[in-house]
Amino acid sequence: MSLEKIYNAVIDMDNDTVVEGVQAELDKGTDISKILNEGLIGAMDEVGRRFSEGEFFVPEMLMAAKAMKAGLDVLKPHLAKGQSEGKGTVIIGTVKGDLHDIGKNRVAMMLEGAGFEVVDLGVDVDAAKFIETAKERNAKLIAMSALLTTTMPGMEETIKKIKAEGLDIKTMVGGAPVTKAFADKIGADGWSEDGPGAVEVARKLLA
Repeated sequence: MSLEKIYNAVIDMDNDTVVEGVQAELDKGTDISKILNEGLIGAMDEVGRRFSEGEFFVPEMLMAAKAMKAGLDVLKPHLAKGQSEGKGTVIIGTVKGDLHDIGKNRVAMMLEGAGFEVVDLGVDVDAAKFIETAKERNAKLIAMSALLTTTMPGMEETIKKIKAEGLDIKTMVGGAPVTKAFADKIGADGWSEDGPGAVEVARKLLA
């Protein structure tokens, strides 16, 4: 089994082969970040490209994400072991009215790979749910994603509620239509255009 086989199995939506591949690489002593980045995240980048170019549609994208998540579940205990102390908790989700999650899933994976505890609320998440979960988990960072311009105001609503309640919670936003100018305008504490950038922003905000 190799990283390439994990990569191909995610694209082929083959959950069992992904799980076997990740376990085989762990048994061989392959670096966890390589399994995560070259196997799982690399494959989701390719899935995203195929989706953008019309080669994949929503069902294929969701099934590939499910296969990737099956592999991530095998990695998770080892990710936790590799961190001497947690870097903090991040609440992540796609905002109300938006059902896109491929980018959000990639960012969640990369945050977990970097040692953060990630609570993924999924899609169609309203301001109240973000804030309520952050309070329950004592999280200091909420990460919001949107792919539709029509759902982006949900980010601003969440930020306004955090400020109105005087909560000590930072916010970061992202997604294809979300720009740094928009992030600044709505008062977000951080913005990134991709997963690696999101990890760096999260590190700074929770330092």
